[in-house]
Amino acid sequence: MDWEEVHGEQATSVLQRQASRCMDCGIPFCHTGCPLGNLIPEWNDHTRRANFADAIERLHATNNFPEFTGRLCPAPCETACVLGINQPPVTIKQIEVSIIDRAFSNGRVTPQEPEWLSGRTVAVVGSGPAGLAAAQQLGRAGHTVVVYERSDAVGGLLRYGIPEFKMEKAVLDRRLVQLRGEGIRFITGVTIGGDGPDDESLEQLRERFDAVVLATGSTVPRGLQVPGADLDGVHPAMEFLVPANKEALGGERGIDASGKHVVIIGGGDTGADCLGTAHRHGAASVLQLEIMPTPPTERPEAQPWPTYPMLYKVTEAHEEGGDRNYGVSTLEVLGDDEGRVRALVMVDGEFTDGRFVPVEGTEREIPAELVLLAMGFVGPDEQAAPAESLPRTPRNTYERDDSFATPLDGVFAAGDCGRGQSLIVWAIAEGRACAATVDRYLSGSTTLPSPIRASDRPLTA
Repeated sequence: MDWEEVHGEQATSVLQRQASRCMDCGIPFCHTGCPLGNLIPEWNDHTRRANFADAIERLHATNNFPEFTGRLCPAPCETACVLGINQPPVTIKQIEVSIIDRAFSNGRVTPQEPEWLSGRTVAVVGSGPAGLAAAQQLGRAGHTVVVYERSDAVGGLLRYGIPEFKMEKAVLDRRLVQLRGEGIRFITGVTIGGDGPDDESLEQLRERFDAVVLATGSTVPRGLQVPGADLDGVHPAMEFLVPANKEALGGERGIDASGKHVVIIGGGDTGADCLGTAHRHGAASVLQLEIMPTPPTERPEAQPWPTYPMLYKVTEAHEEGGDRNYGVSTLEVLGDDEGRVRALVMVDGEFTDGRFVPVEGTEREIPAELVLLAMGFVGPDEQAAPAESLPRTPRNTYERDDSFATPLDGVFAAGDCGRGQSLIVWAIAEGRACAATVDRYLSGSTTLPSPIRASDRPLTA
């Protein structure tokens, strides 16, 4: 019932035992699962020897923020681990977060200032993982970087979208100390494309800076297209999670789940975040709905190793309580005389040729006093770069080429705004790769690593 991070530290002996399991691997397929190209066997080798000073050097060589991925990434590297063919994989994610937390505790994470300044300037719009990664890489290349964030604090969804019990914001703040020490400047409360007195337009940024990186994320929520979806008490997940995160940091409560029957539509990580938050509010009941059928607990034949399998997932929030229903769809939202939601009409279904087909006779009502829509996001909003100024793809993302460059000269797009809703590890990889492109654009060449292309996609079945 508190907001503190649920995971504790792992004993060094356990970490060493896990890391040693990696050493007999002939071909490390974990590399195929990680878009950052993390040097997993190398920092596992250092960990098994308790050589944590070298372990953090190898970890930081490919990942700017292992404390974020070590807490929030679903670890596609582990599903690609060779041991996973016939036994549990190495606990790569736990080793990763342990290395970086130990490094912070021992004072090994310090600012890395550039050897010289290029005289070039870059504006980064958005301070989520993609924007922060691009900013740090470009700053280390010698460029002067200013990061714009429309919220009141730096971090994007890392700040107010991720619940405190998954990642305490002190974890973010300690990394920002390093970025500021490297010369990165942050400007908060400014909306690019907004109409406030301090807001600026994309064109103004293009005039003032030598390059602009758009890292605005995918923030437009997917709506519920059924009758009654506009009733009072039906909210996109972020309208619930953002004020709840501010409450955990000492603010006032926003949407209140206490004593209510809460229904979460969407079975992913955002839905699980809503689940854990509703419990901390003291909800009367919490039910999470998912339109897809119940996933298997073991790899299906159609998703062989080393692809990322869609398995039944039990997060920490699920361990705390609540119920889940799979293979169901919402037909209607019912309200009371005052226009507030009181129930959902749902139906069971089966997937035929990839389409949800309702099962006749399974319609039923379930009580619902707060409905949270956690069905994903459909692209960046119109503020920073309206479609008439920057074209969109059929997936409603910013149009860009394989090197993250948009049709606007000097403007680049990284992270979810360019690839669509994805994982934090892909956002960091895109930020790093985009920074290499921007450095080449400004300087004619680059020594920054470029782990991926904009067109790369996860290794899936």
